[in-house]
Amino acid sequence: MKIAVLGGGHGCYAAAADLAEAGHEVRLWRRDAAALAEVIESGAITLVDERDRREVAFTRATADIGQAIAGAELIVLPTPALAQADIAAAMAPHLESGQVVFLAPGSFGSFVMARLVRAHGSRADVAWAETGTLPWLARKLGAREVRVTMRAVRLPTGVYPARQSDAALAVIARAFRAVHACGDALSGALMNAGPIIHPPLIVMNAAPLQHFERWDIHAEGTQPAVRAVTDRLDLERIAVREALGYAAPHYPLADHYANDRWMYGDAHKKLVDSGDWREHIDLHTHRYVAEDTELGLAFLASVARWCGVDAPIAHGLLAVTGGFLGRDLRHGPRTLEALGLAGLDRSALQRLLHDSE
Repeated sequence: MKIAVLGGGHGCYAAAADLAEAGHEVRLWRRDAAALAEVIESGAITLVDERDRREVAFTRATADIGQAIAGAELIVLPTPALAQADIAAAMAPHLESGQVVFLAPGSFGSFVMARLVRAHGSRADVAWAETGTLPWLARKLGAREVRVTMRAVRLPTGVYPARQSDAALAVIARAFRAVHACGDALSGALMNAGPIIHPPLIVMNAAPLQHFERWDIHAEGTQPAVRAVTDRLDLERIAVREALGYAAPHYPLADHYANDRWMYGDAHKKLVDSGDWREHIDLHTHRYVAEDTELGLAFLASVARWCGVDAPIAHGLLAVTGGFLGRDLRHGPRTLEALGLAGLDRSALQRLLHDSE
């Protein structure tokens, strides 16, 4: 299958290597041609995982997004939600009807990007899908080397518009066997694990993050008090899903820490043992704040407000984060209010998610 991978981060390099090794025709796009130069020259990425360290060649690396997505059946975005607006503008002139765009994960980006490409003039009939986590626990080790600590074994995925779910999921499943349907795009967005894991870790580790040059929030930063808050926040997410009528499995985050039933299987110990997440985290710029809190958690809190679910932990974490950022995160760009959806009743929103705008 012809696949375009868009972006230059950890997950993007893992995607290019894994999908190429699986036999797909992979084209990797990154807007920064200089940063991509070594990959372009070699035509390969060095993949390090539990098996060994090896070179994986793929079809093309390019800074021309049109070359990357031309004729691609599947377009994969293992990119932060913060990059979605710029990528939507760049890809809009090149999209073709019948393509499937897979956001991993999305923070309701499936809806947002579909709207944005329309605003930029695209009339291509494209299906947009998003899942609950990045399919790889991965870290880049150099300009063209990536280490994959673990791969997802379950990827609950929602599709926008939902009327295209069966066809879109059939395409995605040819590349990601772990994918399974979880409903529409809102259901997919409410599977996103980042806004549940990371905001409590950031808020409750704020002092050591500012004191130490490098700190592992998943190791010494994950203590019983932090876990208790995370579990309560996740119960709020699940309550929102249930209030909206979405069925189990909800992938409770407690499974990530306690057993092998979560999206990655038994992942937490491997993540900590790898040492790859001992890093410097700037509380004002890191994606755990800018993406998972300002976008993802604010989105969850807005959906809770809309459907009448009490979510004190979500709102409290937003208030504290807004306190050190100096702004009110209740009015972020991914809230239902900001997207113009808060005034819809449930049936109107369901029709929108099924049929598209």
